[in-house]
Amino acid sequence: MSESKEAKKVLLEEIKDKLSRAKNLVLVDYTGINVEEVTALRVSCRNAGVDYKVYKNTLVAKAAEELGIEGLDSYLTGANAFAFSYDDVVAPAKIMYEFNKTSEKCPIKCGYMDGKPISAEDEIALAKLPGKDALIVQLIWTLQGNVRNLAYALNAIKEKMEA
Repeated sequence: MSESKEAKKVLLEEIKDKLSRAKNLVLVDYTGINVEEVTALRVSCRNAGVDYKVYKNTLVAKAAEELGIEGLDSYLTGANAFAFSYDDVVAPAKIMYEFNKTSEKCPIKCGYMDGKPISAEDEIALAKLPGKDALIVQLIWTLQGNVRNLAYALNAIKEKMEA
């Protein structure tokens, strides 16, 4: 086997591994992004535990086909970059959305989550959600508020019975 074919085979296995492990994949069009911007984007991705890569569309299509993933083919045209997240479902959508908002480059084309492709609009909605820490704080405040209200109600009943 030639060196080129062997390299493509290794790359195909890498893509299949990433696709199978990813909790969320965001596909973006990276046309017009310069070296400084892509470097900053890669740093943001790395800091959030997101794997940002550029692969040939044909290799991603072949990997998706071998894994039984349907629906990505129509988006695999043009200059695509892929942001894989293996832990935080929201991170790649948030990073790509924020980057596109500030630079007007790298628009989200689609995503892949829970075994199915999702639209760019769904990825953007996901990006607008509060982060995991913020959601936990909101939950704690909600639970604490309910407990506090229950304590007030029970105290009011106690005082009414004593009177």
